[in-house]
Amino acid sequence: MTLAVPPAAALAPATGRLTWRTALRRLIPANRKARTGLAIIALYVLVAAVGPWIVQSLMGLSPTEITGAVLQPPSGAHPLGTTQDGTDVLAQLVVGTRTSLLVGALAAVVSTTLSVAVGLIGGYYGGLADSVLGALTNAFLVLPGLPLVIILAGYLRGRGGPFAVALVIGLTGWAWGARSKRVQTLSLRNRDFVVGARLLGESNLRIMLVEVLPNLLPVISATLMLSLVTSILAVSGLDFLGIGDINAVSWGTMLYFAQQRQAMISGAWWWFVPPGIAITVLGAAAGLVNFGIDELTNPRLRGTRRKAVRKAAR
Repeated sequence: MTLAVPPAAALAPATGRLTWRTALRRLIPANRKARTGLAIIALYVLVAAVGPWIVQSLMGLSPTEITGAVLQPPSGAHPLGTTQDGTDVLAQLVVGTRTSLLVGALAAVVSTTLSVAVGLIGGYYGGLADSVLGALTNAFLVLPGLPLVIILAGYLRGRGGPFAVALVIGLTGWAWGARSKRVQTLSLRNRDFVVGARLLGESNLRIMLVEVLPNLLPVISATLMLSLVTSILAVSGLDFLGIGDINAVSWGTMLYFAQQRQAMISGAWWWFVPPGIAITVLGAAAGLVNFGIDELTNPRLRGTRRKAVRKAAR
């Protein structure tokens, strides 16, 4: 639940030197799948940014206010219905989008940052540093991630809120990403542009940040997307099990209370279907981005795509 699967792009050899400018240009979604996925994710971010203000200030809906409208189906007053407490489902869904995205983003940033640091340093320096960091990576790989997250999240429940859970997920989910970035760094450290920078007397830190790191951007972005989705799924799963912070409004707590109050038996589909759809669509969007990045960065996939296009044009 907490592990980010190494992307197929990690298997693709780097083709040459990339600067930060060319690397960022390469990340511009020229691929249709990546464009679609990024557009959906951008819509989620927009909802998380301005949605709570719209539903609470403009529409007058509250995610926590208990009203007398109990288990009301979707209507003009409550577009997505109400819960058993009379709270508005639309307000909970929109506010929960912000919470879920923030928690998932924090966990993804923590795990990706750790994986980049460990993979880049170990792959670039090699020797003792690589051995130590490799042993640390292997130790985290064999740790039982799910039980560990459940135990730590259960212990931290109520201490630090949902962001403490995000830190736990981020700190335990970086090992697979570190391994893929180490492999990429190993393939780069003896390239001509890296050796040339070393002969010019540039510091190791500058070589790693300016010469090597831009070439890892496709792998990093793919890992970040996967980490974002797996983190959101992990947090939602913990909240659904009642292990996370059930006092915070999120997609997971919506599903938790819907399950606790037997919404399915009551026929209150509007209570649990919206957060389920939100999680599913976000996962599909991240998958599209990952597939698109794979096609952009993997020469083997690019060649297959060109052949398919040429064949279709005949």
